[in-house]
Amino acid sequence: MFTKRQNALLNETRKGTPLGEVMRRYWIPALMSEEIPEPDCPPVRVPILGEELVAFRDTDGRIGLVAEHCSHRGTSLFYGRNENCGLRCGYHGWKMDVEGTILETPAEPPNSVFRNKIKHPAYPTHEAAGIIWTYMGPADEMPAVPNYEFMNMPLNRVYAAKSYLDCSWLQGLEGECDSAHLNFLHRIFGAKGYEDTYLDKYPEYTTEDTDFGVRMVAIRDAGEETYFRVSSFVMPLSVWVPARTREVHMYVPIDDGSSWRWDFGMTAEPMAPDEEIPRRDQIGPGFVRHRRADNDYLIDREEQRTKTFLGLGMNFLGHDAMATESMGRVYDRTTEHLAVSDKGVIAVRRFLLKAVENFQKGLPLPHTSKDPELPQDHIDTFAAHYPKGSDWRKVYPHLAKKKATANGTGSNAGHGVHEMSAATAGNGKE
Repeated sequence: MFTKRQNALLNETRKGTPLGEVMRRYWIPALMSEEIPEPDCPPVRVPILGEELVAFRDTDGRIGLVAEHCSHRGTSLFYGRNENCGLRCGYHGWKMDVEGTILETPAEPPNSVFRNKIKHPAYPTHEAAGIIWTYMGPADEMPAVPNYEFMNMPLNRVYAAKSYLDCSWLQGLEGECDSAHLNFLHRIFGAKGYEDTYLDKYPEYTTEDTDFGVRMVAIRDAGEETYFRVSSFVMPLSVWVPARTREVHMYVPIDDGSSWRWDFGMTAEPMAPDEEIPRRDQIGPGFVRHRRADNDYLIDREEQRTKTFLGLGMNFLGHDAMATESMGRVYDRTTEHLAVSDKGVIAVRRFLLKAVENFQKGLPLPHTSKDPELPQDHIDTFAAHYPKGSDWRKVYPHLAKKKATANGTGSNAGHGVHEMSAATAGNGKE
């Protein structure tokens, strides 16, 4: 059973908290590129990991992610002027660049050097795949920017959707770590009963600690074949799932009781310029979903009786949010009763707790290599069928290339993912 201390340890991500310091040793998504689309456009607020930040794109196109409150007297820089390669506070005109260097203090005497003594808090950024990533930890511990293949894909081969989740990041993440809910939460009814890829409702689960996180395998009886589904928890806040062939779902804490959900996907073929981005139609202004707790997720009880298991349409963001938000903003895990189907959830919790423990001992974190080209093609996600009786490790040998080290959290490894071949591409429908 989870203790109150463990529950707090994996929910609190403010600066100075154990997990908060771990998360700050990784590159994490901060905002979408389209939120600051052009030089000198208005700045935007970026609340993550318990910090209030502001992002802006300067005159030269460089991206700044800085503390929201001016180092002078705390006025919000969200209201500042983005001009001439700097963000200028609206109160006394202090101006800073993307690195937090104070460029001007116009209310001070002309010969004042006071500004040279101050550095405004700012974090490094990297723009790739339509996302602006940030590193919020010590400079000397900065890992290489993740070398996942999708980081270098053209923008018409990737897509992203961001939405507000009114609960802890961990509740969202754990929803990605079990396959059992697919038989229920996302079901639709058909003329012959449940139209369900997952006919076997009692899958055989296997989990493996690896150098990147946890590999989660669910195997189901599919008649003459075996249905195989592999997902990957990748440190510190992502799960790779075979949704729409394959996606990366990331849960970035805003504070202890709210988070950003990211749905990031890759396509086999270029998307048309006017093609609808998956799940964007489920999200309104401010990245708030149309279906949410204050409107009971627009549940339709007649639909629930006759068409779908949940009564929320084919709206996967709404399905997942209902399951995780209705637990409360921070679920008390001391009251839960875990079962066999929760094997993936248990494995991921243990991995995170061990990573935090080792970090506090001064040991290296998994998946934080400084080598930008270290291959990691054993990180994968897909759903597929293969002949009954076969060993999945032999069918998909690339999954077994690297194992975790003896300390349980893996080696100080790098990043990367291979382009999934047609032979392994599955038919995930989430």
